[in-house]
Amino acid sequence: MPDYQITIDGETVQGLFQGDTGLAKLLEQVLNQVLEAQVSEQLGAERYERTEERQGYRNGVRPRQLTTRVGRLTLRVPQVREGQFSPELFARYQRSEQALVLALMEMVVNGVSTRKVTAITEELCGTSFSKSTVSALCARLDPLVAAWNERPLGEQAFPFVLADALMVKVREQERVRSLAALIAIGINAAGYREILGIQLGDSESEGSWGTFFAWLKRRGLSGVDLVVSDAHTGLVASVQRHFQGCSWQRCQTHLAGDVLEAAPKSLRQEVHEHLRALFEAPDLPTARVLLRSLLDSYASRAQSAMAILEAGFDDATAVLVLPEPYRRRLRTSNGMERLNEEVRRRERVIRIFPNRESTIRLLGAVLMEQHEQWATGHRYFDMAAYWQWRGHWTDAAHLPAREGDTRQTA
Repeated sequence: MPDYQITIDGETVQGLFQGDTGLAKLLEQVLNQVLEAQVSEQLGAERYERTEERQGYRNGVRPRQLTTRVGRLTLRVPQVREGQFSPELFARYQRSEQALVLALMEMVVNGVSTRKVTAITEELCGTSFSKSTVSALCARLDPLVAAWNERPLGEQAFPFVLADALMVKVREQERVRSLAALIAIGINAAGYREILGIQLGDSESEGSWGTFFAWLKRRGLSGVDLVVSDAHTGLVASVQRHFQGCSWQRCQTHLAGDVLEAAPKSLRQEVHEHLRALFEAPDLPTARVLLRSLLDSYASRAQSAMAILEAGFDDATAVLVLPEPYRRRLRTSNGMERLNEEVRRRERVIRIFPNRESTIRLLGAVLMEQHEQWATGHRYFDMAAYWQWRGHWTDAAHLPAREGDTRQTA
């Protein structure tokens, strides 16, 4: 990449010390000068320069909006009279943004877009797209997503796994179908979160989840000690089949919602307070005492609700056997729900994907971006207490450590 000489005016420099907009102004000036340098390089001549090496002539500029982490920038993209100026700057979209634009383009090409989606496409891209353009973008993006989604997982154990599914609409054989995007998060031996992968299933059946978990295990997933999820029948049955010997933690938020839904409206607030105390119990014996008190108090007034609570109690309190520092974040699937919200924010723009490939492309690219942020961010858990507890537990039970366990501290 060539070197560029950048000049910054005094007003912009002063703005850096006066507010958050200063950095955006600085970046805008730098990028506009980079664009000018790139068009000079492509044409082989500076503005107004007379030279035999000139490859063309400028034809003004076109404003273009670019959203960055420091704000929205207005860039002056140079135009040329003959040919096309393709700055490197816009080829370096974040992968998730490329995937979003690509999915929209495919809709236009395949004739399945709505007026709203067409308007978004033109706003983002400024033009219509041919099938060859779509194919070229796919060729660059698809291998990146596929390589990440198929990466080996066997370098270390994943003691904690969270799993959930998103329902998405995909056009297949001239009709719209609802498919399940199965996603799993793992917390590795060092305490960092990783997105283990995404796969499309025809439903949330035991078969679909079984295929998903078998795929993760073939890639090396091991050392799973606790799986956190909602109580979907197919998911739970598949966990029991593919992760024999591990515990299943039923999301306490989902169980509480089911209990309160079955309780009379007049009792929901007080039942909710009792549930909160139960789920925050310091240990399992205390939780059982609180459960018995709750059942005795509401057995006649909220019979259905208490039956749901009693049936789900053991699975919803599985986390209480773990050391205290790990319980709050693992007692619900809220971490998974927050990830789903971020994915859904991007998926909602598409509404109906033109095919399965575009679904994996967009959702996979968004998940890749989140995965990289987690990998370079703060550690989710300090695993020292867990590995110390786990060593004591396996010794006391006279059981060998599970394959993949490493007695390391974070």
